[in-house]
Amino acid sequence: MNILITNDDGIYSPGIAALAQITLSFGTVRIVAPDVEQSSMGHAITHSRPLTYKKSPITFEGIEAFRVNGTPADCVALGLHMYPDTQVVLSGINMGPNLGNSMWHSGTLAAAKQAVLLGVKGIALSTPVGKTEPDFSILKPFVEQCLEILFETSEIALYNVNFPQHPTQIKWTRQSVTLYDGTVIPGEDPMGRKNFWISVKALEQAEEYSDRWAMEHNYVSITPLRLDLTDEVRLKEKIGN
Repeated sequence: MNILITNDDGIYSPGIAALAQITLSFGTVRIVAPDVEQSSMGHAITHSRPLTYKKSPITFEGIEAFRVNGTPADCVALGLHMYPDTQVVLSGINMGPNLGNSMWHSGTLAAAKQAVLLGVKGIALSTPVGKTEPDFSILKPFVEQCLEILFETSEIALYNVNFPQHPTQIKWTRQSVTLYDGTVIPGEDPMGRKNFWISVKALEQAEEYSDRWAMEHNYVSITPLRLDLTDEVRLKEKIGN
């Protein structure tokens, strides 16, 4: 299998290094990732300036790796141009979960979506991060199990995977759609200049069998997603069928 790996944390992230080493046992791995962090970039595409790529400043043993002066979605578009024989795109392992409503602005998931838009299976992988980096040795067997499951078929599909810090088992889940707090919190830097933080936390209890629910119970969450955002029920009401 020919695998392209990217992320939104940038080429220096320990998450992309961990994923690359885990994935080597599944086939040929290439890396095309942002040269700087692009977290919460969403599905932004660079169109007002040219993109360039350079060899990665860090070495991934047995893997061709490049950094791009663009967004996660840019990296996938350029990576699939460079490697047209790619069969699956993996995005991650992101340093921080991508659950529920956070999928809308996730650069990690956007990279996987870009793959599907271009006709290739896309899989986003994320894990929470605290005061220390995640212990990827604990996550490794669960990452391998998830990839084995998701690599079983060659269908073009989109998946969002989240790993708790101490997984116990894998669950198929749906996206949580409960309301989130988007309050703007004002602050001040050491020079006395105003700044602002956007708070993001759940306001409602996670729905059972949702991605948030799974993570709260130390389950790995695999959520199958689709690109079609059409509200079928409302559309049916409007057209009267």
